[in-house]
Amino acid sequence: MTSRFAQLAFTPGVQRHQREHGSARAYRPLLDGPVVADRLGEAEREFVHERDSFYLASVGETGWPYVQHRGGPPGFLKALDDRTLGFADFRGNRQYITLGNLDHENRVALFLMDYAHQVRMKIMGRARATGDPALLAELTVPHYRAKVERAVLIEVEAFDWNCRQHIPRLVPLDAVERTVASLQERIAELERQNAELRAAR
Repeated sequence: MTSRFAQLAFTPGVQRHQREHGSARAYRPLLDGPVVADRLGEAEREFVHERDSFYLASVGETGWPYVQHRGGPPGFLKALDDRTLGFADFRGNRQYITLGNLDHENRVALFLMDYAHQVRMKIMGRARATGDPALLAELTVPHYRAKVERAVLIEVEAFDWNCRQHIPRLVPLDAVERTVASLQERIAELERQNAELRAAR
């Protein structure tokens, strides 16, 4: 966990519970770190680029949180630099809840999952939507048929890598299908060789 993530997440109420449950001492050094935004390193940027989906949380005018799933081809979420993420906002159900929430409050949280390797990354930042043509061109995914309505930029404030405890190990369907196809080809080849050996007896 970074110091900046702890500074944002560990509110006075959170710290009270940490004291009551015995974890405050372990986390205290993080709170004393510099009050500067995190920068995405190579590992973080690579992890971002490999994702084909993520969860985006925003807060509405009534104070209720809203979590939205965003998906696309791997790499549709891009690290534009060490402080900025961006993605093409594809047309969905046209409820525009996140978009409306951003008009009121630009603070967001992202949850990026890699179920196959049991890895998760949390990001806090400030988001804004834009129709800037240059950004739309940079973030549009070639050959992906979804309609792009706008670009969304997220200025990263903090991130945290979580432990793998309790993450179910799930494998993408296309990876399973590739493995099964390869095994079926191998089985067919072995059956052919077996038939040839029997015929040669």
